[in-house]
Amino acid sequence: MLDGFQNIARVPELKRRILVTGLLLIVYRIGIHIPTPGIDNLALKAVFDSQAGTLFGLIDMFSGGALARFSIFTLGIMPYISSSIILQLLTVVIPQLEKLSKEGELGRRKITQYTRYGTIVLSVIQGMGIAVGLESVSAGAGSVVYHPGWAFRVMTVITLTSGTAFLMWLGEQITERGIGNGISLIIFAGIVARFPSGLVRTVTLVRTGEMNLFAGLFLLALMVAVVAIIIYFERAHRRIPVQYARRIVGRKVYGGQSTHLPLKVNTAGVIPPIFASSILLFPATIASFIKHPITRSISDALTPGRVGYELLFVAFIIFFCYFYTAVTFNPVDVADNMKKYGGFVPGIRPGKKTAEYIDKILTRITLGGAIYVSVICVLPSILIARFNVPFYFGGTGLLIVVGVAMDTVQQIESHLITRHYEGFLKKGQMKGRRG
Repeated sequence: MLDGFQNIARVPELKRRILVTGLLLIVYRIGIHIPTPGIDNLALKAVFDSQAGTLFGLIDMFSGGALARFSIFTLGIMPYISSSIILQLLTVVIPQLEKLSKEGELGRRKITQYTRYGTIVLSVIQGMGIAVGLESVSAGAGSVVYHPGWAFRVMTVITLTSGTAFLMWLGEQITERGIGNGISLIIFAGIVARFPSGLVRTVTLVRTGEMNLFAGLFLLALMVAVVAIIIYFERAHRRIPVQYARRIVGRKVYGGQSTHLPLKVNTAGVIPPIFASSILLFPATIASFIKHPITRSISDALTPGRVGYELLFVAFIIFFCYFYTAVTFNPVDVADNMKKYGGFVPGIRPGKKTAEYIDKILTRITLGGAIYVSVICVLPSILIARFNVPFYFGGTGLLIVVGVAMDTVQQIESHLITRHYEGFLKKGQMKGRRG
């Protein structure tokens, strides 16, 4: 691994890309600390501390703490992600978008343009909702907003929408001029920024005697084991053997080779837990603003750590794993493409039978992937509730962090190997992730 880091310095283009990525991420972290005008930040922080288990806590995690500070990057990159997911789902429903997605580079650029427009629209809607909502939030003797009214609302919408647009541009610049996927790296930086404070709190608890030393060592070993499990499952896939028939076109011979079709165990990635968390935390968030016994009971029942919440969380994750896999992976199209180029699965008839065979295998391995994602996402509640862990470890955030790290290392590895240098892994290249 040390040789891999040394080889990075020998490739000027790779070194420049890594430097650009680091500088742009620093710009993002600086923007996190620039507050939106018109807000009493101390009063707002007290309010968000009481909303840690609601949708605000989830959004604050993905924004890297920008929501609790109400900075110019409060909305983070979530509107862009939501717009991308909506466009993916609409591609399956609307024939024009499906046709556009199959037109190559030109179609991809058009869909990207639609995604940007959708991001701005979602940012305006969310910004207005947050501005109106903050005007009704009080902390102590007064409101967290100094001067409520349309001037504050318009200024907040413009500020938050501009911040999201800037982050979207920043992510695209990282993807184009840096290393790795820019949008993913922005989320990665926001989540990782919280790790040092959690580690410091743990060390402080061990030093003061509030946490047993053996408990701290066990927690450290558990962290390493969980990260290893995530890496294993994110790289795991089922290989379906595919044989291509030999074809003679003119004087050239095509096909006649054996290959395989890799089906990922976790095809849906981190989308299912994000969807599941948003759906479950939305009622609790609304109920927290309505002072009524019924809404209070709903809010208590849908609090992370409760048995009912965790069971619903697991059920939604499994459902969205199957749903998103069905949306993004079509066995019929895969079987038709194989048949078109003379490919077939040994022992299976091409066409409909092959599609049914692929769908059967995908259904089985998706169940394993859904259970794995559910266990990782329920882990933080177990650690906090049962073992009094002083910080949030595991869950959607850890899945994103490990996945993005694997993707980035794989891209660095590709740059090094392309220029005939050894990468980080001497026994073989790291397989990239999809989605």
